[in-house]
Amino acid sequence: MKLSHVFRNLALLSVATFTLSLAAPQTQAQTPFVKKHIYSETSDPKADIAAAFAQAKKEHKRVLLDFGGDWCGDCQVLDIYFHQAPNDALLEKNFVLVHVFIGHIDKNLDIPEKYGVAIHKGVPALAVVSPKGETIFAQKTGEFEDMRHMNSQSVTDFLEKWKQ
Repeated sequence: MKLSHVFRNLALLSVATFTLSLAAPQTQAQTPFVKKHIYSETSDPKADIAAAFAQAKKEHKRVLLDFGGDWCGDCQVLDIYFHQAPNDALLEKNFVLVHVFIGHIDKNLDIPEKYGVAIHKGVPALAVVSPKGETIFAQKTGEFEDMRHMNSQSVTDFLEKWKQ
């Protein structure tokens, strides 16, 4: 190939690249999602809940039980929404949050059963409990199992409804 053909091809390639870059939509770089460790596989959930009741009594709050596992994408999304405004402030002011590891719906199943949560409908599953241990709300129909297709406002609405 002659040198003049190389320069001509490079020039055409440069023009084509520049033209494509103008036509291409500008996209922002997105931060990749990193799975967070939320649900302890080694803690004693009954002891965690007992400690939450003691704290809730002292601080005049309700206990929010979150049943799930780190493997659950919808549980991960719920946790993200919990930490966004205004949900983070609603949680802090009104609830003591306890994450209860349920494995792949095969561990600690006596706990959601105790509070009337239909864990087999999907996770994450939530219960709101008084400091005395009385169930105020128990998820029955997998309301949050499709959290990845819900928005943060759905969590806000839930927290507003069940706050003290």
